[in-house]
Amino acid sequence: MYDFAIIGGGIVGLSTGMALGKNYPHARILVLEKESQWAFHQTGNNSGVIHSGIYYKPGSFKAKFCRDGSRSMVEFCQEHEIEHEVCGKVIVATEESELPRLESLYKRGLDNGIEVQRISPEAVKEIEPHVRCVGGIRVFSTGIVNYKQVCQKYAELIQQQGGELRLNTKVSKISASGENQVLETSNGSFETRFVINCAGLHSDRIAKLAQLTPLAKIIPFRGEYYELIPEKRHLVKTLIYPVPNPDFPFLGVHFTRMIDSSVHAGPNAVLSLKREGYKKTDFDLRDFAEVITYPGFWKLAAKHADEGIQEIIRSFSKAAFVRSLQKLIPEVQAADLIPTHAGVRAQALMNNGSLVDDFLIVQGQNSIHVCNAPSPAATSSVEIGKAIVAQIPQQAQLLTAINA
Repeated sequence: MYDFAIIGGGIVGLSTGMALGKNYPHARILVLEKESQWAFHQTGNNSGVIHSGIYYKPGSFKAKFCRDGSRSMVEFCQEHEIEHEVCGKVIVATEESELPRLESLYKRGLDNGIEVQRISPEAVKEIEPHVRCVGGIRVFSTGIVNYKQVCQKYAELIQQQGGELRLNTKVSKISASGENQVLETSNGSFETRFVINCAGLHSDRIAKLAQLTPLAKIIPFRGEYYELIPEKRHLVKTLIYPVPNPDFPFLGVHFTRMIDSSVHAGPNAVLSLKREGYKKTDFDLRDFAEVITYPGFWKLAAKHADEGIQEIIRSFSKAAFVRSLQKLIPEVQAADLIPTHAGVRAQALMNNGSLVDDFLIVQGQNSIHVCNAPSPAATSSVEIGKAIVAQIPQQAQLLTAINA
């Protein structure tokens, strides 16, 4: 019998397990992951950026979690000697028409309590000599890290706290057993007092197994990247982002120096035909059918048809991808770029076609379901774990059982 069972061994599930162990040192905690290693999907394929929180609506969970989470992540890395760097980044306008949006972004950064600075094109070149722009913002608190290493440390700390970790354990059914719940898996059955769903790309399906009707459906979007060849890494010193389109949910292609000194360029954002579809050829009939029969998807597609077409073109045309990058660094040529790994983003989408733009955490009967944990979830993971655990005291019956 376990007190808590967490479904999902990505960065949110592991940070929640770590927070549980701190808050409930005598509780029996179980973390289940269907893959053979931790952080296998979204966490292990992201850009490795410690985000500042400049993009997010003031007062939103995203803004608060990210602002506090970036500090917590840096402190965690310092405490556990995980390689990281607070290198800062620049966000640049490449056309005069983008300057009003750049100014709005600057003001949003101030509203979110972030250290930001307006900088001239000349000042941008002092930081990033190869960038062409008409204006920029410098964001000081942005950093880089390897989140797989962070997750490995989270897992180690859970074990040190007495928690139990199970890889290769896929949950297929959730049923009631009195006041408890039984998780049937590919590696046996587990009874628990409380379930925490951190299943990422499959969070809506796990919620359904727990007899909860999700407020949104997960739609997978693949982000495809190129990598600068080693001889051209000098073109990028830190991180270089364009001014995002506020009506489009993705940030646009950008340059990111990784903690291993490689430089990634991208991503685009295209619909994946499989929830774990990292290749263009990946296809799953169930996943595909769920998307094309969901009214919300077609409403979203109609709203962003022009942007969606451009993303698809960039997916199949390296030349088009390169042209997008050349808006930031004109020197970049197709020969300078080689394909690298892709990531898949779990985007929660409402039936009316609106994107769930913030973290969505839903309470069920003796359960909590993280139904949307988009970027900056990795940056914010320490704070998200604390926030999830903070909701558990509302389940008074559970606490009585654990503390008995």
